[in-house]
Amino acid sequence: MNPPFEPGDERSLSRRDALQWMLAAGLAVALPTPALGEPTLAPAGPVTGKPYGMDAVLNKSYKPGDLWPLTLSGDQRTVAAALADVVIPADEKSPAASAVGVPEFIDEWVSAPYPEQQADRIKILALLGHVEKEASNRFGKSFAGSSPDQQTAIVDEIAYGPRAAERLKAIAANFSVFRNLVLGGFYSTPQGMADVGYIGNKPMPRWEGPPKEVLVKLGLA
Repeated sequence: MNPPFEPGDERSLSRRDALQWMLAAGLAVALPTPALGEPTLAPAGPVTGKPYGMDAVLNKSYKPGDLWPLTLSGDQRTVAAALADVVIPADEKSPAASAVGVPEFIDEWVSAPYPEQQADRIKILALLGHVEKEASNRFGKSFAGSSPDQQTAIVDEIAYGPRAAERLKAIAANFSVFRNLVLGGFYSTPQGMADVGYIGNKPMPRWEGPPKEVLVKLGLA
């Protein structure tokens, strides 16, 4: 999947560096979303969760499914995991997105009973259906069962909206939503934060004051 540079740009950034830049830039595209069409995956379950209200317990750790039931089917979760790993594959610095719970995070997101998440749910389900159907039509395989090159060939067509074919513009917008969720999920994990060199709120050595030679120069020692 190529980073979204304009034609003629020097592609000196690695894929992971480009993705980190995209996360920092907060890219998001809002284009019309098509209907899912004929599904090739087991369908998602209904969203039955209730909002947690105005008094959320913020000092408690929650696992996916604690606040509301997760709704992606097993098939959809498998496709989401494979697609997330196209966005952030494993490398020498860190594991792939699926290894740190990103598919579960996405399932949690699209299962949440809030307007923003439910709007994204439509887009994510359409995207999962699209890549699965493309893999079946082109390669006679599931998306997860396709080779990395085959997966990348499908994703490259929708990875950057301005370059996508007209018929794929809406799906490219859906992929942008999915990619941003993958980035947000991955880089909020300890592994993702380590990948960008974020050290967090750690104690620093005690400051002993300015060096003596500075104090001497100022006539203070």
